[in-house]
Amino acid sequence: MIDAQAPMPTPLRILAKLVITPGLLVGLPVVGLLLSGNPLDPYLEFPPTTYHILHAPFSWSVFAFTGGIDLILIGGLLFIALPRKIQADSPERNLNRHGFPWWGWLGLLLLVSSWTLAWSRFSWFAELQTLTFTPLWLSFILVINALTYRRVGHCLLLNRPGFFLSLFFLSALFWWYFEYLNRFVQSWHYIGIEDFTPTGYFLHSSIAFSTVLPAVLSTCEWFQTFPQARTSRFHRPFALPYPRQISLMVLAVASCSLFGIALWPDYLYPLLWVAPLLIMVSLQVLLGEETLLAGVARGHWQVITVPAFAALLCGIFWEMWNYYSAAKWGYSIPFVQRFEIFEMPILGYAGYLPFGLECVVAVDFVSRLWDPRKPSSPFLLETSSSSIP
Repeated sequence: MIDAQAPMPTPLRILAKLVITPGLLVGLPVVGLLLSGNPLDPYLEFPPTTYHILHAPFSWSVFAFTGGIDLILIGGLLFIALPRKIQADSPERNLNRHGFPWWGWLGLLLLVSSWTLAWSRFSWFAELQTLTFTPLWLSFILVINALTYRRVGHCLLLNRPGFFLSLFFLSALFWWYFEYLNRFVQSWHYIGIEDFTPTGYFLHSSIAFSTVLPAVLSTCEWFQTFPQARTSRFHRPFALPYPRQISLMVLAVASCSLFGIALWPDYLYPLLWVAPLLIMVSLQVLLGEETLLAGVARGHWQVITVPAFAALLCGIFWEMWNYYSAAKWGYSIPFVQRFEIFEMPILGYAGYLPFGLECVVAVDFVSRLWDPRKPSSPFLLETSSSSIP
């Protein structure tokens, strides 16, 4: 089995997670930038403008090649997630037996109000117009938890309040890291933040970034209330041979990827969404912890499909609500900046699939800091009955 080795002693694991991992994730892009000979100062400005890199123009050949890879990726995930037929007399068909909670209705009211304010331009609301992102996503988180509760009678918000609240703090750190990586590839930039002071930008952004992980993991839990999402037709186990050796190779390749994004941003920018994931999973294997791959080794492929499609659903809402907002983001993606759905080029939506896995693995990576055998996240391990009473 892929995770059969004994966990590394606690002091060494803590050292690896608090020193080695941040050193790799944060330090490698800087080393690459210094070796590129480019000045460091433009990459350190705050708030960032991210207009320093002149990206390659659109290319039909790259678009076709990348589009083919995206179709294979999405098609493969859809094939794996193809639901198994649920028997007519299955108790899993008798869900939705709990009422929609009052706080869910409150979330819906806040959602409609926040959406209206975000997309309108009322003169009396002008000074607060750029602050609508967070209320929108807090409302979304309330509603998605209410939908989960309606189906199964429990949800993250009610049944794991400590874990749920900790996600907000971790989420802010988590997304600031991707803002850091974006300085080296500059795939997205922000519009409407020109009047923010550095302190104001930090506070406003941190609050907004804090909603990412609660939204994705709450959507994961909601997806898992559907038996079709948890019981796919494809359940063939897949375990890597020689996991430690392969993990060392993957760790080396992922580290080189982060090292290279500042050297060749036009070519390596997609690895921004993959390399941190591979580094964390590889280190978990080397540290003797159970990983995302443990479920796959037992044939439970929903540990991959559920987070991937949950992040994609959140991504559609992110891009949609961003489109008419006053403070928003835009994209400048090499070779494929065309055929936008909202602000995002159509091929860019595939990036949400590994991002969903990244959200789950990051939470698990931190949650297992003290106890490597602790089942920290109900979305990482196989959970064929965890969401259904």
